Order: sequence, then C-alpha cells, then structure tokens
Amino acid sequence: MAGRLEGKVAIVTGAGRGIGRGEALALAQEGARVIVNDFGGSTTGEGGEHSPAEQVVTEIKAMGGEALPNFGNVASMADGEAIVKQAMDAWGRLDILVNNAGILRDRIIFNMTEEEWDAVIAVHLKGHFTITRYASIVMRQQRSGRIINTSSESGLGNLGQANYSAAKEGITGLTRTLALDLGKYGVTANALRPRAATRLTISPEMEAARVRRQQMAAQAGKEAAESSAEQAITGIASLAPELIAPLVVYLCTDAAANINGRDFLIGGNEISIMSLPDRERTIYREGGFDVETLERVFQSTLGAGVRNPKPAEA
Repeated sequence: MAGRLEGKVAIVTGAGRGIGRGEALALAQEGARVIVNDFGGSTTGEGGEHSPAEQVVTEIKAMGGEALPNFGNVASMADGEAIVKQAMDAWGRLDILVNNAGILRDRIIFNMTEEEWDAVIAVHLKGHFTITRYASIVMRQQRSGRIINTSSESGLGNLGQANYSAAKEGITGLTRTLALDLGKYGVTANALRPRAATRLTISPEMEAARVRRQQMAAQAGKEAAESSAEQAITGIASLAPELIAPLVVYLCTDAAANINGRDFLIGGNEISIMSLPDRERTIYREGGFDVETLERVFQSTLGAGVRNPKPAEA
C-alpha cells in the first residue's frame, strides 16, 4: 500500500459495488481505514443484503488493510449518525467522507409518481445530508477533513430523470455551500460527476460482461482481458468504475488542500473541472423592465444564440 492516507479514517457509502467499491479499495490501498457502507438494495432501492459490503471488507483485509461493514440506509438520519459513530467508536477519528450511495426511479415527468420522486430525493440528496451533518461536527472539531460528493452529468438535464437530475444538481449546490460553511475549519468539499459503467447505467447483460472482464484480468492477464472487453463491452460499458477512484484519493490528500467547492466531470481517460455558475449576459434599464421593452430587446441581447434543447415536434 502506498500510504498517502496512512492513519486516516474514511466512510464510503454505496461501497458494495461499482464506483463506491472502487473508491473504498483505493482509499484502503493508500492506508486509510474504511467503513464500507452499503444497504445492499436493488437499483431501485428495494430489499437489502449484507454480502456486498462484507465482500468489499474481505477484499480490503486481504490486501492488509482495515475495514468494517455497515448496512445502514443513508436516507435515515439515525443511520447517518450511526455510521459516523461506528467510525469514531472503532478508530477515534473521521477524515474522509465519500457520499456515493444512490438509486434510480426513471420516469417521464408526467408519469412520475410522488413515491418515485421522494425515494430518489431521499437516497441521493437527503442521503448526502444525513451523514455529512454528523461528519461535519467531527471534522470541525478536528479542524480537518475531506468530503467528496457524487453529483452527475444528468444534473445538467437528462430525459426521463427529473427526480435524479434534481437530486444530483442539488448535491452540487450542497457541495458549494459545504465548502463555505466548513472551509475555515480546514475541511474541503468537492463533487464528482462520474461517467462509469455500473448497474445503474448498464443492462444486466453488460454488467455480466464487465464482471467477466475482471475475472479474466485476474486469471489470464491484462492482454486477454482487454481482448475480451473489446468484444463484449461497447460504449458506456467501457468506462470502468474503478477509474473514478484516483481523483477521489487525490482530493483527500494534503496536495489538494486548496481545492474546495468545485465539481469535476470524470470518466474513462478524461477529467474536466466544471465552470462555476456565472452570469453569461446582463441587460440593464433604469426603473426596471416592462413587457414591451423585453419584447423589443430580449431576442437581440439575452436571447441571442439561445438554443432550445428539445424543440416541439411537428
């Protein structure tokens, strides 16, 4: 293990599979002790099993690291507090929080139910709050800490994901405010918009192919695994979730102490830092605007070049 995070304690939610699993393993490889949280539910949040979190803990211990499983539901304030308490009881500190747990309930807005809306908001947006609220108390007292949140490119708008988009862009806003609330205590908060092939983004068949690729990599070496991947996985499925983890590790190191309140688009071979919201154009009129004036000037000023992302169909 490289030891960049030696002595640190981390919590990773949704760490039993996909992106969260990769993040938990990468943090452990750098010496962090990890609480591996995973409710063990389906992609839509139903059910719950212990094996995903337990399996990742087993993997971390096999590499010589320290880890404990946690099966709490991040949508619960009580469970959020309990996850932080588990880290403190076990190791006496908390240095890193990676909020990653999520579900999907995709539906076009006019068909979306209240339950589908509430479930996604609860797991994603509230789920970031429930643990961060208690982790921030510890980090403030320590005057140090790293919070990594999981937003999404879908937060910029995505067909059939009104609930998910709202939650994910809410997470970006939350991240910027956490940076302001906690920065003076030596705590940073940043967000990722990951592009990765996980069970939330690919079909069961494509996921099975990805698992076969991992197995071949372990048994037959990299060359054979890459050959199999080219045949079995195309498009988004080629974006390995493990490729998200290195940026998470970097943001948790001392080298990234001044990176705060930003969000990153990351996937495959690319990482981008997103532009902070800013005013693109401004018009001014003494006494304010009336409708007649807006009719006259809007299209040539604020509306110049503005494109409808989804125009009406004939």
